[in-house]
Amino acid sequence: MSLESRKREPRSSLILYRLFKWSVVSPMLHTYFRGRIYGAEKVPHEGPLVVTCNHASYFDPPLLASCVGRPVAFMAKEELFEVPVLKQAIRLYGAYPVKRSAADRNAIRAATTALKEGWAVGIFLEGTRTPDGRITEPKLGAATIAAKLQAPMLPVSLWGTEKILVKGSSIPRSVPITVRIGDAIAPPSAVKKEELQTVTHRCAAIINAMHDLGR
Repeated sequence: MSLESRKREPRSSLILYRLFKWSVVSPMLHTYFRGRIYGAEKVPHEGPLVVTCNHASYFDPPLLASCVGRPVAFMAKEELFEVPVLKQAIRLYGAYPVKRSAADRNAIRAATTALKEGWAVGIFLEGTRTPDGRITEPKLGAATIAAKLQAPMLPVSLWGTEKILVKGSSIPRSVPITVRIGDAIAPPSAVKKEELQTVTHRCAAIINAMHDLGR
């Protein structure tokens, strides 16, 4: 990561990120979840980056951020920002609110701001969790943000996270997790629906193909 990027990133968020990553997330990923990571060398460590991923568990954001190797700001449902203490913590950790019921221009602006400050932005293509971790109805938000800032899109697959929590239990299960990182994809050249759809579906196809590789 360049010195210029480090200067743009909020120091409080970077401290929290590293503390949480090395004391909690990384040990949990590599020991409790017996994590395997493929393609870590493909992550661009400088410049704006939109990390796109499948989504099956509440554990996905910290696990994904730990694997990417640079601070990643994620969209979080707006209800979380109404909870005292929690809202301050997740803001420090780079999260920004988004309305799940419709496209949220404020969320897009927040993502754009994060990218300009040197963060990577993490977006789950489906927009919500899926029971099997596969992407079937990808949304255009990630491609839109990538097109606006001409930021490459990095496809990432999380395999096995849907099994971490079972219905009726709040205790995470020790299940094997595999993370696969693909080659960065050039952003759409313009914010046109056809281009956004083409890049979005290409990204979803790559993620699903990596997910199908399994463990």
